Amino acid sequence: MARDIDKSLKPATLSAQALGWLDPSTRAVAPPIYPSTNYARDENYEKFKNRGYTRDENPTYEQLEALLAALEKGAGAMVFGSGMAAATTVMMALSPGDHVVAPSIMYFGLRNWLVNVGCRWGLKVDFVPPGDPVALANAVQKDKTKLVWIETPANPSWEVTDIAASAQIAHDVGAILGVDSTVSTPVLTNPITLGADIVMHSGTKYLNGHGDLLAGALVTAQRDELWERMNYLRFENGGMLGAFEAWLLLRGMRTLHLRVERASQSALRIAEHFEGHALVREVLYPGLSAHEGHEIAVRQMTGGFGGMLSLRVKGGAATAIETAKALELFVSATSLGGVESLVEHRATAEGPDSPVPDDLLRLSVGVEDAGDLIADLERALAAST
Repeated sequence: MARDIDKSLKPATLSAQALGWLDPSTRAVAPPIYPSTNYARDENYEKFKNRGYTRDENPTYEQLEALLAALEKGAGAMVFGSGMAAATTVMMALSPGDHVVAPSIMYFGLRNWLVNVGCRWGLKVDFVPPGDPVALANAVQKDKTKLVWIETPANPSWEVTDIAASAQIAHDVGAILGVDSTVSTPVLTNPITLGADIVMHSGTKYLNGHGDLLAGALVTAQRDELWERMNYLRFENGGMLGAFEAWLLLRGMRTLHLRVERASQSALRIAEHFEGHALVREVLYPGLSAHEGHEIAVRQMTGGFGGMLSLRVKGGAATAIETAKALELFVSATSLGGVESLVEHRATAEGPDSPVPDDLLRLSVGVEDAGDLIADLERALAAST
């Protein structure tokens, strides 16, 4: 049972109550799952409540998408079978010959898609250093650039890009701004309020938070022609989210604020502890005052700086890998944003073409006790030297 959103309620309340919707037939508090792939027509052979086939008409999506739109302060949301399905749908909604500007440091899967698929399909792509407004302004082309794509903070070195400034640069040349806000989550940043046109999330990460599903999402500032093209592509390309996965994602989002707030607090403690550490070359975390993007992060991130940080370990790649192997609480695994803490030697994960320094360990901080995580890192660093 959909309710009108009380705009006075805080986002944490909206998440915890999943907008307060109740199942109209049973008044069940937990949202139902609708696994049916098709829907019977009415006595006039018309679609019943405009439902015919599950690919874009599954009612399990509705509460989830309404919550996402509310948290991101957008006009609409749509969910996908993965973050890559969501992000590439934005790219495929463009036309061959359109110019795209993206960061040189970003999620490597999407960067690889742009190089190996997008360019072959006809997109013109330029990469610029993340967080550099001058480079971005020099890269865009009047009436040719159709999309500026940013990721902030940028994975895995956590540069911070000024969203409002990027939006102005994009709009001045007739382009739209898309923001990968997976790491910030709607708990910490609302890009649409800062001028972004589209926000993308890998729902696999913080939105779900339990490492047990693949999902993606787009939220739009307005339901315009581009939005309709993306909705069409989602349907025609079949990048849909399963009903059970949609239900799991909504369940995960009900604890989103608690998890992100705890992870952000612990990540800051870890970053501060290892800043200037004898065995650490550099701590990369936007919550540190010495971080190059700290002032921008303070302006556009509210309530914390996220649960992701990276340590550049003294001794190079071999020492970094030995440190990762020696950790006991941090699990050596890809992904991020779960309740358990993870460590990854990112250059190994990305392969020989990775631009990531080979002494870098990416940490996804979970909801464990921060003191225990610090002790685990201290012991592993000492054991690897």
